Amino acid sequence: MQKTSEKKATAANQESLKELVLSAIDDAKGNDIKVIDVSHHTQLLDYMIIASGTSSRHIQTIAEFAMKKAQENGYDKPATEGLGHSEWVVVDFVDVVLHVMSPAAREHYNIEGLWEISSHPKDS
Repeated sequence: MQKTSEKKATAANQESLKELVLSAIDDAKGNDIKVIDVSHHTQLLDYMIIASGTSSRHIQTIAEFAMKKAQENGYDKPATEGLGHSEWVVVDFVDVVLHVMSPAAREHYNIEGLWEISSHPKDS
């Protein structure tokens, strides 16, 4: 991944960034958008946003819209992985991480399911 800023944003900035990313996904016609609050499980980030695109190009466009909108609003350039050649692009804004995936990759890796399992540990 490319280098990214290490400073944590304030709660208001985190919420603002989350809303900017969601708006960008909507502008780019992203599908099946899910926001997972992971702040109680890790100190590395607060929100994970998962969205689907219809093709590799659409996936890239969604990620690029999110990066552009965030940078236009004063956020640092995010770290990225998978741009231009993937069915799964990750955009790491530090406090908010965006996963844009093809429906097939999303079903296969089941990120939502992994976080649901960690959110509901089995009773001992």
